[in-house]
Amino acid sequence: MATLTDARRIVVKIGSALLVDRETGGLRADWLRSLSQDVAALRKRGADVILVSSGSIALGRRALGLPTSELPLEQSQAAAAVGQIRLARAYEEALAPHDIVTAQVLVTLEDSRDRRRYLNSRATLETLVGLGVTPIVNENDTVATDEIRYGDNDRLAAQVAVTVGADCLVLLSDVDGFYSANPVTDPEAHRYDLIDRITPEIEAQAGDAGSGLSKGGMKTKLMAARTATEAGCAMAITLGSPLNPLKRLEDGAPATWFSAQTTPQAARKRWIAAMKPCGEITVDAGAARALGEGKSLLPAGVTEVTGRFDRGDPVAIHGPDGARLAAGLTRYTAAEARAIRGRRTADIEAVLGYKGRSVLVHRDDMVS
Repeated sequence: MATLTDARRIVVKIGSALLVDRETGGLRADWLRSLSQDVAALRKRGADVILVSSGSIALGRRALGLPTSELPLEQSQAAAAVGQIRLARAYEEALAPHDIVTAQVLVTLEDSRDRRRYLNSRATLETLVGLGVTPIVNENDTVATDEIRYGDNDRLAAQVAVTVGADCLVLLSDVDGFYSANPVTDPEAHRYDLIDRITPEIEAQAGDAGSGLSKGGMKTKLMAARTATEAGCAMAITLGSPLNPLKRLEDGAPATWFSAQTTPQAARKRWIAAMKPCGEITVDAGAARALGEGKSLLPAGVTEVTGRFDRGDPVAIHGPDGARLAAGLTRYTAAEARAIRGRRTADIEAVLGYKGRSVLVHRDDMVS
């Protein structure tokens, strides 16, 4: 069974009902401070932490004096615009005493559906984490419509976990795990401590009900678990309302763990390998050797570019003898790749007229 102690990169989903007081509509400041203590402790032992947090609409509607009932789209987006500032400031103030720098990252469903935007999101999050920042991710409710919405932060959190290659996803919930039936209405319901595989029987046991300010139910959590575990990320559902919920989970609080079905690295390589190449890149002997050593592909080693592709598209990489060496996601369009082939990284800006990326295909986006 996975544990929080073993995790090196952790995504934590926080729902509105945990962050915002249901009766007053105000922030649960004590709870947020305790969560910040947990985040600081995880970071101190070397783990990366990304928070996926609801709460902007709930905080914004209070500031605007809007009702707690379902809001029209325009009012929801207005409330989100007001609430996002308050939400970001709340996290900044709670984490600052621990010398943790925060960043706000707003995304929509399109950011994961479109390969180029997905790669942009991945690069931004990776850079932030690499700089020691704790990103606060939320759906961009100010611009998202039903067609481009995740609709719940369980699935958003799972997608973020996949994007950053996390090995652990924690859904802080209003229940302490996944039950065989609704424990509120069925006294015979039992909690699963570990689910190795999501079977049709498990799916049939999930209900639809959300609670309070949250929109998610167990079905969305199962969808999140499937997304996460198939990408090599273990997932836990645990009670989030007590203080220091992550420490409680680490200390053995009741929870349901879903086992990862592979590793994040293997899942990503499999995803890239399954794509049909949009073009081909031929490299010289030096670049071929570097690729064999697990290095990224630099423009200097490219001798020929064929096909039509955009940034983020899959390409096949061939050696000087025509043998296929690898496949990967390109960080330049075909036209850009042709323009900078054989060029040193320092020459890219002069050739393209803007400062580009140092590599043509990064080793993290490549499979042999």
